[in-house]
Amino acid sequence: MTHEEKKTAKIVEELTMFFFALGACRITSKIEKEDQQVKIIFEADYDPVYADKLEHLDQYLNGQKNDGMEDIYWELAGSGDPGETSQLLLIGMMIDKAEITIEKEYVRLELYKDLLQ
Repeated sequence: MTHEEKKTAKIVEELTMFFFALGACRITSKIEKEDQQVKIIFEADYDPVYADKLEHLDQYLNGQKNDGMEDIYWELAGSGDPGETSQLLLIGMMIDKAEITIEKEYVRLELYKDLLQ
């Protein structure tokens, strides 16, 4: 497994833990790798009690990318308490773009990450 594949797996793991903390009962993820980009499609339900935890999801995932920080801190993904937004900020540093759909009790994420050569 390459370094970039490990990063992709950490992203999926952290999203899974985050949504479990929000009461998810149905979670699906799919990874599509093409040329020099990976696309992660992630869908989950959530308990409406935790809807406020999703208010800043776009800000966290589409925040400023920092390649240097990604290379240093990506292994820390999954080390915090489930549901912490700090882990989402780390994921935001690791991806290049996020398309987010939030509906009542359902979230769909399409995350794009350019693969380093």
